[in-house]
Amino acid sequence: MRKLLYDEFWPESWKYSYFYDCIEINGSKKSLGYAYAYQQRTKHTLELIQKVAKSGAKVLDIAAAQGNFSLRLAELGYEVTWNDLRDELVDYVKLKHEKGVIHYWPGNILDLDTNHDFDVVLLAEVIEHVAHPDQLLKKVAEFVKPGGYIVMTTPNGEYFRNRLPRFSDCSDPARFESVQFKPNADGHIFLLHTDEICQITQSANLTLEEIRLFTNSLTNGHIKLGMLLKLWPQSWVYAVESLTQKLPQTLKRKLTTSAAALIRC
Repeated sequence: MRKLLYDEFWPESWKYSYFYDCIEINGSKKSLGYAYAYQQRTKHTLELIQKVAKSGAKVLDIAAAQGNFSLRLAELGYEVTWNDLRDELVDYVKLKHEKGVIHYWPGNILDLDTNHDFDVVLLAEVIEHVAHPDQLLKKVAEFVKPGGYIVMTTPNGEYFRNRLPRFSDCSDPARFESVQFKPNADGHIFLLHTDEICQITQSANLTLEEIRLFTNSLTNGHIKLGMLLKLWPQSWVYAVESLTQKLPQTLKRKLTTSAAALIRC
């Protein structure tokens, strides 16, 4: 993946994307919690995709933004289709593209024609931004070949610092339609609990094969632990993350910030 040099004449959406690239790709120390959390999300996402699909498989990356997952997957040999609402980001992703096959398919995924063409659909940090996560999952499944997979990541709604509502507790999700699709944490509407992931998967006639919970308060720099990230070596941070993974499931649901689900269609 090619690293870019900032250009003050870029469109605003490119500048916004470059800010996150500095953390996710270039290793900026300005937001170590975000950087560590992103590394963990990348690790688990790629592991789940590689678990069910070999190099050469077709992958659709929904709401892919600056395309970092798309680019990594292309470099691993997958045939990737990038999707995002912001079609002006296509040229930004192309600037970073060095290796592998990437197709570009901008637009609102809810409005695009479906087909059963993809072996894997990646839905990374998207479902918490929509008013109807159950309907989104059903729509996404229509892009997957029979027997293919959805790999989904989302914040863990059971994390002890979460203050957002459960989707299942909302009697009228339609009232959030006017504010959906906003980026980053400001755009979170619901944060799903593990039992809700099971419920919406079953309601879409899909099979939930695995849920992973990961990234603790230290790794994410929460509750003022970000100062430790500046002092501790990376190996110590990952050692604490490894210890978290060995906790009983009831504790992990409270102490981890992120979830990844492997769903079979």
